[in-house]
Amino acid sequence: MFYEEIFKQLNRRHIDYTVVGGVALVMHGVVRLTADLDLMLYLDEKNLNKFIDLMCELGYKPRLPVKAGDLAYSAKRAYWRQEKNMEVFSFYHPRQAISLIDVFISEPLPYKEIKSRSVHMKIGNLSVPVVSKEDLIKLKKISGRPQDLEDISALRKL
Repeated sequence: MFYEEIFKQLNRRHIDYTVVGGVALVMHGVVRLTADLDLMLYLDEKNLNKFIDLMCELGYKPRLPVKAGDLAYSAKRAYWRQEKNMEVFSFYHPRQAISLIDVFISEPLPYKEIKSRSVHMKIGNLSVPVVSKEDLIKLKKISGRPQDLEDISALRKL
């Protein structure tokens, strides 16, 4: 699983993150196919720069024709949200088509609260912070897509 190497590097570099989205859903026990890794990062410039450096070192590139480094600037993120209706910044790996990493560019819920309620799950020898079921349901409600509503139903059945 390509995620394991990503988690290993995030932890090693002390990047402040929490797993959200489909991977979090699967880690909580919902059987669902997902093609990308969704992350919420602490949107501090220093933390974002460490993340951007990691993505570049691992060969990931922005999916859109923008500079990866622009993710670190709150004014750029605000512009993307307001003018482009952008919710996530996507990184892809040119040699690994399935390796797509989406990072929220704003906080749909306060990050520090999500992080404080996150649960640490084991993947091999790694401890990975994963959004709580309750917060995952809140995030899915905010998105409100048909798949998100199905995900909420599946989470509530657990």
